[in-house]
Amino acid sequence: MQTVHISVMTGKLDGLRATSTNTRTNPYCIKQNASPDPNNICTKCYSHTMLSSYRKNMQPALQRNSDALSTRVLPTVELPRVMDSVFRFDAHGELINETHLRNLVAICEYNPRTVFALWTKRNDIVSKYFRTRAKPANMMLIYSNPKISHIMAKPPKFFDRTFNNVLEHEYVERQNCTGQQCKDCLLCYTPGNGVTTIVEKVKNY
Repeated sequence: MQTVHISVMTGKLDGLRATSTNTRTNPYCIKQNASPDPNNICTKCYSHTMLSSYRKNMQPALQRNSDALSTRVLPTVELPRVMDSVFRFDAHGELINETHLRNLVAICEYNPRTVFALWTKRNDIVSKYFRTRAKPANMMLIYSNPKISHIMAKPPKFFDRTFNNVLEHEYVERQNCTGQQCKDCLLCYTPGNGVTTIVEKVKNY
């Protein structure tokens, strides 16, 4: 019996599906969202805003995912079977712990024909986990740079790309993730395309 809830996305992610977790109960997310640093992108978190207001009703389903993915290693019978060509991990939320990452890796291995993409700032969890394990070929790891207006070109070890936020008037010529939907671009989801740096203008929520 599948344990992990899959969501159909809207807005920029319209047409894609994802597994997400509850940003509002993740200690890392709570701490970063409350950061006094105005250049920390987490202080402008769309997920915190949505889940505390007009999408508050999503929290129970996301919390079930948080609990399922972070508290135990899921047996194969509880992993979702994914038929999509591309799939998003944590459209809401962030890696909670190593068990969470281990379960996401298992989902990738269980669905080898799907390309999965995970955006995360938790290089500490990623580097520790993959130091002794191979990353699945169908898993794209994208380092979500927490610092606004500071483009990080080189991904950390084990990551495929960096994702950077800049102010609207900054680095306009380098903004390659602005004004389009993911399904029409797939830059982040395409292995081996040579692109290692993604740049988007900061959105206000």
